[in-house]
Amino acid sequence: MNKINNNEICKTKYPIVFIHGIGFRNRKFPNYWGRIPKKLQLNGAKVFYTNQDAWGSLQNNSLIIKNDILDILKVSGAEKVNIIAHSNGGIEGRYIIHELEMEQYIASLTTICTCHHGSKTIDYVIKLPKVILNIVAFFVNLFFRILGDKKPDFLNTCQQLSTSFCLEFNEKITDSPKVKYISYAAKMKNVFSDIMLAFPFFVVKHIDGDNDGLVPVESAKWGDFKGVIEGNSRRGVSHADAVDYRRHKTKSFDICQKYVNITAELRKYNL
Repeated sequence: MNKINNNEICKTKYPIVFIHGIGFRNRKFPNYWGRIPKKLQLNGAKVFYTNQDAWGSLQNNSLIIKNDILDILKVSGAEKVNIIAHSNGGIEGRYIIHELEMEQYIASLTTICTCHHGSKTIDYVIKLPKVILNIVAFFVNLFFRILGDKKPDFLNTCQQLSTSFCLEFNEKITDSPKVKYISYAAKMKNVFSDIMLAFPFFVVKHIDGDNDGLVPVESAKWGDFKGVIEGNSRRGVSHADAVDYRRHKTKSFDICQKYVNITAELRKYNL
């Protein structure tokens, strides 16, 4: 067996397509994925992005992602792609594979901190008085339309994170035998792990259990579950840390190296 050069450890058979999560868009500056894409490229990976709305519904965003991937296939000349999706991007990835009949173009779907089984916390949120939800939705949709969203749909997107929606979704959107499904969860150790997510972590912890500040660990498990990303310190890894939000290596954990390992494993699967 030939030895793999260090700068080719991420040179997968098929290119990598990153699908971002809720509340953000893929922009050149700042990059949603921080230093991760550059790290993978330096190690041989071909990297592409999708450009769905930050608060678009599952159906509308998935159509955008499908068309983006078809364009990527034309540009790259590849027969398939490997998807790495964060947060709700993982649900959209599963939807396009099954519902939009993209299984022949997807070699693998790796989900990072995706709420596959919904959140009991969201169940409580969507039960708030409709007048409050409608006011919040109006301003969120307006703000993100200004930022570039074509069809922001805050309320619908939140409802698609409920346990009831995900239960129905999982019964209907089954895995394709042609696609390799891999998943990872992340876990904050305490409320001080990530001040930005301290309050949601506290709430989700008491309703759903261990979580990354937004997504419960148990909800992130799907397909070939590879474990919980939490580092070696008392801090843990938050939902934001999982995509290198702060752009720096901590003393106990290097998220960029984690993605190198994730991508290198795809290479071992000949994907």
